[in-house]
Amino acid sequence: MGELKNCPSCDEFFNYTGIRDICGKCAMNEEKQYETVYKFLRKRENRAATVERICEVTGTEPSLLHKWVRKGRLQPAMFPNLGYPCDNCGKLTTSGKLCATCTSNLKADLRTFDAAKDFRDKVASQDKGTFHSDRK
Repeated sequence: MGELKNCPSCDEFFNYTGIRDICGKCAMNEEKQYETVYKFLRKRENRAATVERICEVTGTEPSLLHKWVRKGRLQPAMFPNLGYPCDNCGKLTTSGKLCATCTSNLKADLRTFDAAKDFRDKVASQDKGTFHSDRK
């Protein structure tokens, strides 16, 4: 059973079934834009086009291009200058949510955090080693 939602593109109501996030009319329009972009990119001289160039020639929104790359409809292996923005810094990436730089920075921060936690745990365990009492 579907759920009634507003289309984010045209603000019309549509029956959301979990397949598409937009209404049927906008989906058809998006599919026509995809065909235009794909025809443009199939030409050998356009395969290395950047996102800005593709948008300029085809009139497609950059967010749609990013969406298609993220979903795998446009393969960065075939079109090397395509990608989508990193969720952290905005630099173009082709896989995951973060670019390689942000991923390595995050991993380094996690290693630092783990090392600091291990050090705190070690210090805390050493403090419990001795107990002094006065016996009379």
